[in-house]
Amino acid sequence: MKTFFALASICASASAFVPAANSAVETRLFDKINNKIDLDSPKVATMDKLSNGDKKVYCRCWQSGTFPLCDGSHMAHNKETGDNVGPLIVSVDKAE
Repeated sequence: MKTFFALASICASASAFVPAANSAVETRLFDKINNKIDLDSPKVATMDKLSNGDKKVYCRCWQSGTFPLCDGSHMAHNKETGDNVGPLIVSVDKAE
């Protein structure tokens, strides 16, 4: 009986390290992030130039109506999902 409990304890401990079949990580690997921007392109890449004193706020949630610039759409996404995504803010100092 002691052996049975020892074996049951080992099996229960080992199962804690086996990922669940429907884990968030596994599901995320198959979900598309971009569902509306330049879908026919194999890759969406944006190049932009900033001048001295410029500041731009770029979308990272793929929900912006002004993509690649942020329009604040991530706030509704965060409220609905509990996520914490925000924009990328890039600025260049003014020339002296």
